[in-house]
Amino acid sequence: MRKTNFLLAALIVLCPASSWAEKKAIAPPEFAQPGVPSLPFSPGILIDGTLYISGQIGRDLKTGAVPEDFEAEIKKCLENSAIILKAAGMSYDDVVAVQVYLTDISLFPRMNAVYSSVFKDPRPSRTTVGVTKLAAAGARIEITMTARKSR
Repeated sequence: MRKTNFLLAALIVLCPASSWAEKKAIAPPEFAQPGVPSLPFSPGILIDGTLYISGQIGRDLKTGAVPEDFEAEIKKCLENSAIILKAAGMSYDDVVAVQVYLTDISLFPRMNAVYSSVFKDPRPSRTTVGVTKLAAAGARIEITMTARKSR
């Protein structure tokens, strides 16, 4: 019994309540569209200094349209992610991991050219995967990110 009490006391001292941060939804106003039901997920979740950004596509947040031009679609996808980063007090410099999903893997060099213009050294870790289809009709790319604010 004493050993259990000691371990419990040590845990409380070593892991203060502030380290058990609550998760906070990051939902910039640009993502709310009048007359469109809210999606069943948050654009971002911030917990204990780490931001998890939901998959972003290259859809214009005002019109809902996906650009015909692939480079414009990538830029819009990255801009949408930047809005979430900014709402959490972060920037591309804070991104530590990126996952890219392409419906046509032959578009990889074109995606990489735009991506490289946004992320500077040291670039985040990245995974790129070719997929058959994305949930959003007409989208050719979806990007998720994880960011961590430097202390």
